[in-house]
Order: sequence, then structure tokens, then C-alpha cells
Amino acid sequence: MYNAVGIDVSKGKSTVDVLQPAGVIIRKPFNVNHTSSELDELAKYIGSLEGETRVVLECTGRYHEPVVKTLSEAGLFVSAVNPHLIKNFGNNSIRKVKSDPADAKKIARYTLDNWIELRQYSSMDNTRTQLKTLNSQFSFFMKQKVAAKANLIALLDNTYPGVNKLFDSPVRDDGSEKWVDYAYSFWHVDCVRKIGLKTFTERYQAFCKKHHYNFQPAKPAELFLASKDLIAVFPKEASYKLLIQQSIQQLNLASSHVEELRSKMNELASTLPEYATVMGMYGVGKTFGPQLIAEIGDISNFSHREALTAFAGVDPGVDQSGTHNSKSNKASKCGSNRLRKTLFQIMSTLLQTAPEDDKVYQFLVKKRAEGKPYYVYMTAGANKFLRIYYGKVKECIRNLEQ
Repeated sequence: MYNAVGIDVSKGKSTVDVLQPAGVIIRKPFNVNHTSSELDELAKYIGSLEGETRVVLECTGRYHEPVVKTLSEAGLFVSAVNPHLIKNFGNNSIRKVKSDPADAKKIARYTLDNWIELRQYSSMDNTRTQLKTLNSQFSFFMKQKVAAKANLIALLDNTYPGVNKLFDSPVRDDGSEKWVDYAYSFWHVDCVRKIGLKTFTERYQAFCKKHHYNFQPAKPAELFLASKDLIAVFPKEASYKLLIQQSIQQLNLASSHVEELRSKMNELASTLPEYATVMGMYGVGKTFGPQLIAEIGDISNFSHREALTAFAGVDPGVDQSGTHNSKSNKASKCGSNRLRKTLFQIMSTLLQTAPEDDKVYQFLVKKRAEGKPYYVYMTAGANKFLRIYYGKVKECIRNLEQ
């Protein structure tokens, strides 16, 4: 006898429904709080059911993880499926019902109908879990950094226009940038042109020494002459200085968090078996490599390449009916948006560096030459990249196992 356990997960609690074939109700929907005592009791109840039992729930953010952890450790078959699959399943009712018990029953019916195809949930090991959590925080702080930098540039455009374009020094390991440090000391154009070239040269040299930048003798005169043609909207007053310096402190703090997370992610990812293989692919560096590994997770969770491209949401849809067969369809976009963003960044890197012997770059150039729109050739390139990624990582894992 088959027992299908459907669990509708929400924050702090879940609704459970148990069905058998032909719609036989073993137990009406009931609620379970996400506490150790109640989840352990649920595991004991499910384990006591006679016959083969399979548990299915949706991947709802991170709310499902306590349930999956408890039931998996109890030795139960647990499958976490994409919510999109459940949403599009069994919508054959005129009356639309949206409730936790109805959703739990729907998941249980999905379990019975897809019994053979269900894949047992394999929770990521501690390193992969840490890596994915770090990537989530990395994305959060990166958004803060971008917003803080845009805000700072907007303020400086009123006191020292174009100061962010005066230096081309690379970002340091701690996230600091030369133009940002310069703007903290010389926040207004009058801080340069009103003090004279000699005094400014002395102060600029002291600035370089304080922040450990190389002093170029010709640079002060260049900055001084350029400042004479600039127009400052805001006067040189203490209130504007406070705003700019606080914005710089906020930007430096966000930049520091980003670089610390970037370094830690790379350190963690380097301990995983596929790290060297992924880092050897064109367009993947110390930032995108760990992000890819974090969002894709264990490659063994995907039975074939199409499963991976569907997970990323870069798989082409199908539109065929009768004699109609569309050859150009939109991507599903049903998967991880962070993964899609990372893939698009890698495609942009390939287009900028133009590695002639790379297959993905050749494919991008081919699609662009055919006149395909930007999102079409970028999505197609991401799809091809993931297929190559799947093959290389699968081969890497297979060789390690042998």
C-alpha cells in the first residue's frame, strides 16, 4: 500500500495531509508547528504508517528546511519539489480554493500521480549550506554597496563633479577605492582650487602616504587644473561635508562586507571537488565561480542537463498545437533568479573578453550576428554554458569516484 504525505509549508508551521490511491483519506489535514517535539512526533507518525510512504513538500525559501531535516534524519523518503510544479498540477476545478488544507491535499495527490518520478531529497553538506547562505548575504550587501555608491556619486556631482572618474586604480582587497578615499579628504572642488597648487600638492602627497597609495608627481597639477573648470552647486559648508563623509563611511562598510564574504566564499568553494573544474571555465572567476557552485549545489541532484537548465529558468518553452509549432519561445524563468543573474554576468564577461576559442562565446557571437535580441542570445548562451558545466562537473565527479 502506498501512503502519500503532502505537506504545505509556511513560516513556523506546516499542514499535513495523508492519502492513499483512489483518494482514500488516511487522516484529515492537520497542523504541525516547527518545533523539535512536534516534528519528531510527525516523523514517528509517518514512520508508523503501513506500506511504502513518501513525503513531498515544496521548496519555500528556507521554511521547509527544518521539516526536511527532521524527516530525513528519521529515515523517511522526502522529496522537495519546485512550487511551480505543484501550482500547475490538477487545476481541474471550476471553483478556486486556496487554503493550507487544500494545498496539502493537492501535494498529496501530486505525490501519488508522480510516485515513480519523485527524487529523494539530498540535503547539501555543511559546506554547501554555508556557501549558499553566504551567497545570499553577498547579494544583499552588494545591493547595499551599489545603492551607497550611486547615492555618493549623486551628492559629489553637486560638490566635486566627476571625482569618481579621476582615478583608475583597482579595488583593494579590503574593498576600498582611491577615488572614494580622495573624496573623503577633498570632498569639495574648493578644497583643491582655493588653496593653491603648492599647498594642494603637499596635502595630496600626505593623503597618498596616509592611505598607502603611490604618489605620482604630475598628478596634483593635473587634478588642480581640472578643478578650475568644474561648477559646484552646493557651497562649501559643514552640513554638506557631513553628508558626503557619512555616505563614504557607509559605502566603505558595505564594500568591506562584500570583500570579506567574497573571500570566505572562495575559501569554502575551494574545498569542494568541482571547484578546479568550474574555475577552469572561461568567464568564471573568484566571484562567479563560488556563486555558481552555491546556487547549483550538488550536481547529482540533476538527472540530466535539461533538469539543470530548467532549474536555472533558461530553458526554452514549448509552443506546439496541431500544425502550429513555434520555433522561438520565451525562457521559463521558473528557477533561481540569483543563478540567472550570475549566468548573465558570465555572458557579459565573455562578450567583453572575447575568447575566440571558447564555444560559448562563439555561440553568443553567432546568435548576435543572426540579429537575435539581447535577452534572447544571452539566455541561449547561458543555456549552452550550463550544458557544458553539467558535462564537465559530472565527468569530474565520476573520475573522483573511480
